[in-house]
Amino acid sequence: MATQNRPQRRARRTQTAIAVLALAGIGCAGPLLGGVGTLNRAAADPTTPDRSDVWPITECGTSTGRGCAPSEKRVDMQRPTFSNPTAITNPLFPVSQLRSVIQVGKVDGKPFRSETTTLPRSAVVDWYGTKVPVVVSQYLAYLDGNITEVAIDRYAQADDGSVWYFGEDVIDYVNGSASFTEGTWLAGRDGTPAMIMPAKPKLGDVFRVENVIGIVFEELTVVKVDQTVPGPHGPVPGAIVVDELGVAGGHSQKTLAPGYGEFLTADGPDLEAMAVAVPADVQPGGAPVEVRKVLTAVWGTLEYVRAEDWSTARASVARIARQVAAIDKTQQPPRVMALLHTSLKSLQTAVGARSVRAAEQASVEVAQSAIDLEARYLPPEQVEVARFHLHTQQLRVAAAAGSYAQVAGEAAALEWIRQRLALDADQARMVDEALAGLHTASDGRNLPAAADRAARLASLVRDSFAR
Repeated sequence: MATQNRPQRRARRTQTAIAVLALAGIGCAGPLLGGVGTLNRAAADPTTPDRSDVWPITECGTSTGRGCAPSEKRVDMQRPTFSNPTAITNPLFPVSQLRSVIQVGKVDGKPFRSETTTLPRSAVVDWYGTKVPVVVSQYLAYLDGNITEVAIDRYAQADDGSVWYFGEDVIDYVNGSASFTEGTWLAGRDGTPAMIMPAKPKLGDVFRVENVIGIVFEELTVVKVDQTVPGPHGPVPGAIVVDELGVAGGHSQKTLAPGYGEFLTADGPDLEAMAVAVPADVQPGGAPVEVRKVLTAVWGTLEYVRAEDWSTARASVARIARQVAAIDKTQQPPRVMALLHTSLKSLQTAVGARSVRAAEQASVEVAQSAIDLEARYLPPEQVEVARFHLHTQQLRVAAAAGSYAQVAGEAAALEWIRQRLALDADQARMVDEALAGLHTASDGRNLPAAADRAARLASLVRDSFAR
């Protein structure tokens, strides 16, 4: 949930891979990855003062060393103290209260989706002798339906109410494989934490959300306050707009809203916008029955399409269309509903044309929007299980299409989503063993075996949470 403009960062990627990762350490409480420029403190000359914790850092971190605001405008110059750091109550960055956030949009002209999830564990960062408990958040992004980036972020709230960023582990994926770790850093290893949100931001405030010169740099200036923005279920007052200065010297604008945090990012034609957040958008009283009927029918449609039972598939799609029309009469997040209508139209077209591959893919996309709607009504654990199941289905679709890269990417996505699931020891062991088998099939480019293992894995996880 960092206020980092991740698409802008992707555009700055070098063409040489920094590292290809072994994913066996995913989910550990400590750092997952070695950072670029990691400090070797043990090898340092003990007679030489360690300058990595100089406070505050005033050097301009852009590639030219120019463009930064004067230091006197910054509100992040005082060293923070942390008494209860994992109770993050700052309304403009409520990471410890937001269980799940979905953003959608366009990047590089392709559909973009991100899922930011507060993980069911915390961690401790050793900031040069000061041990600070932090909230751990997972950011998982997809571009054109394929996994493109994962970040594990760490946050803590200072005693004055400001929120501080303690680092991130970054993995960027290319053709389904982990290829880059650019932007990985950790407070206490590579430098100092950075303020990601002041306690009460005011017009003209300047703060650096990343400030490890040589690895990451980003400076924000508050350019608008007291804005009202259109939220997923009505107007949201009290938003702010910030101007974002990146390491390359470029500027973009970002909107942050109370109860949501990062709300909208615009960088030229690229746009990432809030679709739905939990619990900010939670509605009492249970989900409309039509939403559940859409999800049930679309999974049935997928199987009819696989069997090429087109008459039954057409009837099922007509049933879905009637349920979506009923949902249109209720108040639902508009960005999710727009995607639902687009994918439903694709499904109708594909079934009418008897196109198995297109209909399979459209079925998964309809299901994804239905799950996003259900997220407002169901316990988060049920939603994550539904998303896990969705990606097993997406893997099977990719396998049937012969896409080795997408199968590898979906196997990686499933491993990351597994980190969101609160499993007991026996469940964790069985799921992890099944995931390992899936990876073996994927790495061996055995698509039928990967599809089979994905189907079995879906049943295992769903059954674990049905007990």
